[in-house]
Amino acid sequence: MTNRVQTTPEAELLIARLQADFGALMFHQSGGCCDGSQPMCFEKGDFKLGMSDVCLGEIAGCEFWMSRDQFEYWKHTQLTIDAVDGRGSSFSLEIPYGKRFIVHSRLFTEAEAENLTPLRFLAD
Repeated sequence: MTNRVQTTPEAELLIARLQADFGALMFHQSGGCCDGSQPMCFEKGDFKLGMSDVCLGEIAGCEFWMSRDQFEYWKHTQLTIDAVDGRGSSFSLEIPYGKRFIVHSRLFTEAEAENLTPLRFLAD
């Protein structure tokens, strides 16, 4: 199966640090506006998911969600979550650590697109 979302080693290290400090985590890919379009990390359950959200998979044991409307734009791409130095402008947990999560994307190959991990929805 081809994962829809994956991490870099830098992101995995930061996620492990956040898990040690906060426990179970979740991600939501923001759709723009005030916080830009970046992956945001929250304590599990602190971000209110709705019926319009879809889970693309897990990274480092954390569910990764985005709105279905945004997913329509990104459904042909694999997302790679990375961590870099710098301060984002959001409520994401990594901000006080002087880090921020960013997303890199690339189009799936035809073979990958035929073998994608299934999506999950809030009702699942």
